[in-house]
Amino acid sequence: MIIETSRFGPLEVDENRLIRFAKGILGFPEQHDYALIQTAENSGFYWLQAVDRAELAFVVCDPRLFVPEYVVPVKLEELSQIGLSEPSAAQVFTIVNRVDDILTGNLQGPLVVNVETRQAKQLVLSDRRYSTRHPLMNLKQRQEAVSRSA
Repeated sequence: MIIETSRFGPLEVDENRLIRFAKGILGFPEQHDYALIQTAENSGFYWLQAVDRAELAFVVCDPRLFVPEYVVPVKLEELSQIGLSEPSAAQVFTIVNRVDDILTGNLQGPLVVNVETRQAKQLVLSDRRYSTRHPLMNLKQRQEAVSRSA
């Protein structure tokens, strides 16, 4: 199927690989179907593009790339809502934002995806160790490091 995107124009995606959020994502409860788009081969960042709204997309990543100790305390009831019985069968993503030169991740609102069925749910954690703007990467420092090594 072809989906329209505001960033990349029309894209062909396999409709069998769409991710479905039965209750939507916070702030967008009416939007259920998304495509996960990888824009660079070795990048850990993806676009989670709404299928029916070209302008609605989120940058997401696996939070453990930046916060290795991050563990989502998922309740069995929440897992069963997306067809899982084991947390290890889930893929976790965090929505990424840019605040000045810092990339932050919403570690209090992880996206949990059943990799087999592609059913997904956004959780809202009460664990205060992490925030909705948890620092992941300083872009300015990373750019300076790349410039020095080039």
